[in-house]
Amino acid sequence: MTGGFDDLAGDHILSWNRLWKRCRIDIDDSKRSALVLNLHIFHLLQTASPHTIDQDAGVPARGLHGEAYRGHIFWDELFIFPLLNLRIPDITRGLLLYRYRRLPEARWAARQAGYKGAMFPWQSGSDGREESQMLHLNPKSGRWLPDNSRLQRHINVAVPYNIWHYYEVTGDVNFLSFYGAEMLVEISRFWASIASYNRALDRYEIRGIMGPDEFHDAYPDAGEPGLDNNAYTNIMVVWVLCHTLDALEVLPLHRREALLDKLDLKQEEIDGWEDITRKMRVVFHDDGIISQFEGYDQLEEFDWEGYNERYANIQRLDRILEAEDDTPNRYKVSKQADVLMLFYLLSADELREIFHRLGYPFEYRTIPDNIDYYLKRTSHGSTLSRVVHAWVLARSKRELSWHLFREALESDVSDIQGGTTSEGIHLGAMAGTIDVVQRCYTGIETRWNILQLNPDLPNDLESVEFDFLYRQHRINIEVTQRRLTIKLRPGIAPPIRVGFNGEERELKGGDSAEFVLERETAAPAAG
Repeated sequence: MTGGFDDLAGDHILSWNRLWKRCRIDIDDSKRSALVLNLHIFHLLQTASPHTIDQDAGVPARGLHGEAYRGHIFWDELFIFPLLNLRIPDITRGLLLYRYRRLPEARWAARQAGYKGAMFPWQSGSDGREESQMLHLNPKSGRWLPDNSRLQRHINVAVPYNIWHYYEVTGDVNFLSFYGAEMLVEISRFWASIASYNRALDRYEIRGIMGPDEFHDAYPDAGEPGLDNNAYTNIMVVWVLCHTLDALEVLPLHRREALLDKLDLKQEEIDGWEDITRKMRVVFHDDGIISQFEGYDQLEEFDWEGYNERYANIQRLDRILEAEDDTPNRYKVSKQADVLMLFYLLSADELREIFHRLGYPFEYRTIPDNIDYYLKRTSHGSTLSRVVHAWVLARSKRELSWHLFREALESDVSDIQGGTTSEGIHLGAMAGTIDVVQRCYTGIETRWNILQLNPDLPNDLESVEFDFLYRQHRINIEVTQRRLTIKLRPGIAPPIRVGFNGEERELKGGDSAEFVLERETAAPAAG
């Protein structure tokens, strides 16, 4: 029996105080930014909280706050889980089990489509089947149009990325042994079966799909939907296959043998994955620009100036162009970051390793040149786009990064897309803004059992301070423009390795370390 109001209110306040101690972020900036950032944390914890740990639940793209997308789960986990990993990783574990429980349905979907392994749906619901709509309405033209978004097979990149990064932060080998590695293997089987070998090029290709940029779902005047060799997908597939092989090595021998037996995984199949990781095709144009997909360079340049003059808001160019009996498939325009998602998810070192593995050049200018190229051709029609651009610009153009971050903060509180927030908040964008402060500006990276720190705050952000969890250690970090301080709370967890500026230290519970930051002069912002 529940108590009276005072009892319930007291328990409610106590629960929120506990959550806030674990999930708060203190920033020394304008009251507005701090207020909105805390609002985003609040919305995230309303949707994914300790109450969901033991529930068969996923993370709806619009949270629990509106009817949009009918409560379906997309790839927004990619933007949400990094925050949860470092705060309450048990929530991430529970949400990953949502995917594992739907692995049989993903296997069935792959078979139905003629592939092997497991093919998770772009939109997932209660039973794990594909829930993406076949038609969607353009409110500007009043016409119903084919919806090909189910071709975004890169959801099978997001799931393994989330599995591996949960392991990197927590060291949870048990999860990897009993759930994670099985999903990684089955997803790798899918990618190996959808990739086709081009004998003339001695390269593997992936055809007939869509990338993250939803403005492009087909070639101009093509009779069938789908694009070939989307760079984000192809490169991330190499990442997935490499880390599936890593996961098999991480497993205790008896668990590895049990998994190989359960899935009938032979060395010949593993060798095939290894071959793909060295021969996947990536298309380039204009002296080092990574083509969003094969044939992107043949598309027309878009009249950005003219359309900006004609329309007050051109974020949703797809709707504007369709209402004019045109299509973004003809133009070099993006709804959101596509190629740039590579720089959002992977460090420069990781990308360099993959490019060298594939035999492609990776120059000093590769990242900044591609950022500049695609930034000029993106309308930010997705709330996730500004989050990604704020992240990838954080090192080279801090002022522009901070500007885009502030715009991303306003996505829902100011409803910058003009009417979409009433259908539900954008949980991925909310979590993404928190993570820009948590990991991007502080330079937190978890790779190969090392907690790397490389802070670089925007000029307008004086300090950041919060607690996080890494390998069972509760850690406090404080970053200012000139100094980094890290403190481990007393505890019995095994020591961890912390890296900063080429230096590596071993810290145990109760230890602390302080580093002096050498600031570089920020490059002038574009535009």
